[in-house]
Amino acid sequence: MDILNIIDKKEKGEKLTKEELQYVVDGYLDGTIKDYQMSAFLTEIDLLGLSEEETIDLTDIMLKSGETIDLGFNNIVDKHSTGGVGDKTTIVLAPLVASLGVKVAKMSGRGLGHTGGTIDKLESIKGFQTSMTLDKFKDQVNEIGIALVGQMGNLVPADKKIYALRDVTGTVDSIPLIASSIMSKKLASGASSIVIDLKVGSGALVNNLDEAKELANLMVKIGHNNNKKTACVLTNMDEPLGYAIGNSIEVIEAINTLKGDGPKDLTDLVIKLGTLMVAAGLNISEEEALEKVKENLYNGKGYEKMLEWVKAQGGDITSLPIAKHSKEITSPKDGYISKINALEIGKLSRKLGAGRLTKDDTIDLTVGIILNYKVGDFVSKGKSLATILYNDKELTNEEILSCYEFSEQKVEKPKLIIDIIK
Repeated sequence: MDILNIIDKKEKGEKLTKEELQYVVDGYLDGTIKDYQMSAFLTEIDLLGLSEEETIDLTDIMLKSGETIDLGFNNIVDKHSTGGVGDKTTIVLAPLVASLGVKVAKMSGRGLGHTGGTIDKLESIKGFQTSMTLDKFKDQVNEIGIALVGQMGNLVPADKKIYALRDVTGTVDSIPLIASSIMSKKLASGASSIVIDLKVGSGALVNNLDEAKELANLMVKIGHNNNKKTACVLTNMDEPLGYAIGNSIEVIEAINTLKGDGPKDLTDLVIKLGTLMVAAGLNISEEEALEKVKENLYNGKGYEKMLEWVKAQGGDITSLPIAKHSKEITSPKDGYISKINALEIGKLSRKLGAGRLTKDDTIDLTVGIILNYKVGDFVSKGKSLATILYNDKELTNEEILSCYEFSEQKVEKPKLIIDIIK
């Protein structure tokens, strides 16, 4: 086999065999296929796509490129988000679900670009350890039902190397490459059920609804082919989720949500995802799971599990760091908010230091943006639209105001949950 012939075959729109895909992945991992050759191959996939069968084959090859984890439990449920602005869902969801007897063993990532990462957010908690040995990971899941760390072991090395190349070659938004990347990692992590929060909109990786549905159906099929209960929830990311966009301030909002006092959109999303996770983990109806999730969200048991989890990983949430300075951005007019551009808000948060452009950038865990209103809300002239928390880098009023649009007419609240595919 030869990489040039395989690239040429794909360029002609012909279907690749599993052996050809295996040859490419193995060759890239061992260095016989060079970056520039792999870049050309990924570009052809980005332009012409892969068939469903090719995508399933590629996922399997990537899955088997490294270790897989067997935690020895049957009711482990994993949740994955494709990334968004203000997305602190996992920090609420994981302890809530664990408080109901569903084991949550999760490996999360860091933020890159305009989207935040769960691991960065958790590191704003004083003393919180985001890495541990696999044995400690297993023990903690067994003892308290929850552990959440960064990537560990030699899981899916093919994805790690290929993703790094995708990030610099403009092929991150390829539907088959997204599906194989996400699902190979989820399948390697040892969960028996998988719930995916697929963000759709201006602040998401996928902003086209038809493409999002295609991706969701593909990931669900890959999960089912591997005997995993899999559900994909398509959620709106045209405006940020919740009110807080940053690291420590998102943890504070997550804590408030577990105390039953969170933003409506975040609370609704946690309840929906939690219902799916608990139904799958306990093998009960969604109606029964919904009641259980609501009960433990509002009776304090979810929050108690969070305290237990954070303590087990060395953390202390009695005081979370906040930036030294704050600035209010006021509304220039009376009106209903018709748009808050999630992508631009995410970029501005990154400009403050809350995010990174490259994986080596250092982030400021204390800075961020707190929205005071959401789309559909009425705001009076002179009222504070947003609060900017900053240290060394500041934002202008114009930068924030450019993210907003106003209407004299009443605006409907956007629909949060667009579709569920399972």
